[in-house]
Amino acid sequence: MDPISKFMVDHKIPIGAWGKAFFGFLTDNFDTVFRAFSNGLNFLLDGLVGILLMVPPVLLALVIAVVAWLLQRSRPLAIGVFLGLIFIINQNLWKQTVQTLVLVVAAAAMAMAIGVPLGIWAAHKPKVYRVMLPVLDLMQTLPTFVYLIPVLTLFGLGNAPGLIVTIIFVIPTAVRLTHLGVVSVPKSIVEAGEAFGATKSQLLWKVELPSALPTIMAGLTQSIMLSLSMVVFAALIGAGGLGTEINRALGSRRIDLGLEAGLAIVVLAIVLDRMTRIAVGGKK
Repeated sequence: MDPISKFMVDHKIPIGAWGKAFFGFLTDNFDTVFRAFSNGLNFLLDGLVGILLMVPPVLLALVIAVVAWLLQRSRPLAIGVFLGLIFIINQNLWKQTVQTLVLVVAAAAMAMAIGVPLGIWAAHKPKVYRVMLPVLDLMQTLPTFVYLIPVLTLFGLGNAPGLIVTIIFVIPTAVRLTHLGVVSVPKSIVEAGEAFGATKSQLLWKVELPSALPTIMAGLTQSIMLSLSMVVFAALIGAGGLGTEINRALGSRRIDLGLEAGLAIVVLAIVLDRMTRIAVGGKK
């Protein structure tokens, strides 16, 4: 190693040590708070999974198919949803699928609840978006396994840390697409609203959001797909579901189990994607 490189290595910036000290401070002083939050979230998620599992699988599959029909009024979609869920039941992966479904829906809902207001704020405040941008880039490009370590340290094992790490991964997409939708609203529409004396609140709810809704709903669809992509990683910190089966298949080199769980995730992704597209103006 040349002298300059050796000097730089010998005097490296102790980012890792700073991070370790920071999370050590959090666990030493707020461990009770984090554990209480994690236990409460685990209770809610496990309770919801338990309630859904009390319903006979075929009946629940039928209910989901009916919901799909009500959203899009498409008989082929409803039949496809029902047959896809029946396939999952046939593969003996229903419990894991329900666990994954609860995790994905909760993560996407929370990501949208946080990301949409932030995206609207950033769209109206360009300086805020310039500050947000590097943070969003960091959240999207930081390797997933790096998320797992601090989340596992703070919240322990279970569905709660799996939900939290999924939300962190998904939020940037909700923020970016909401921002894109709002800033893409034609100025002529906004100016027309202003000419009629609309307040800022009225412009937001009656002009900007209706115009940006397709892009925002695309953000919801993307949030769901990204949440599904996280299920395998979330299983590494105790989240149940289909990710656990895939990790089991990987650890034991079971091609059959990996294929079955992988196809179940594909079916669930298609079902959720088609059902969320329905909400975008009711158009296919």
